[in-house]
Amino acid sequence: MKLSEVKRILETAESVDFGLENGKMVPEHFHVTEVGVITKHFIDCGGTVRHEKVANFQLWDADDYEHRLKPGKLLNIISLSEKTLGMEDLEIEVEYQSDTIGKYDLGFDGKKFMLLSKTTTCLAQDNCGIPAEKIKLNLATVGAGNACAPGSGCC
Repeated sequence: MKLSEVKRILETAESVDFGLENGKMVPEHFHVTEVGVITKHFIDCGGTVRHEKVANFQLWDADDYEHRLKPGKLLNIISLSEKTLGMEDLEIEVEYQSDTIGKYDLGFDGKKFMLLSKTTTCLAQDNCGIPAEKIKLNLATVGAGNACAPGSGCC
């Protein structure tokens, strides 16, 4: 989800809620402790130099149970980040504490923002020797209709 989409949603939202794909909710007293730009400049295993940039929100679950982040307040934080950091309309990555700091993509289910699991992948699969996925066959169906009958002498 891009920053412009988040801003559009917040303009009419009554509350700011985040959920995880497993059905758990980020506690409603969370804080957004950082809004920023993360730049990653790297080389993949195939030797290609890459450059990625994302907007980053960091959510923090504090012990101040009366805290509630309102949509207007988050819009103000985003606006300040755009002005101060020159933040562009980037894809958003969310950091949220689980067993360690987790990184999530951001979605919206019509009611709440969703922290969507991210996965790793090889960016140079054509260069680093990863075999193509093999087609799995059910041997019971291979040759069905053309199979030799036992004892027929065709095999």
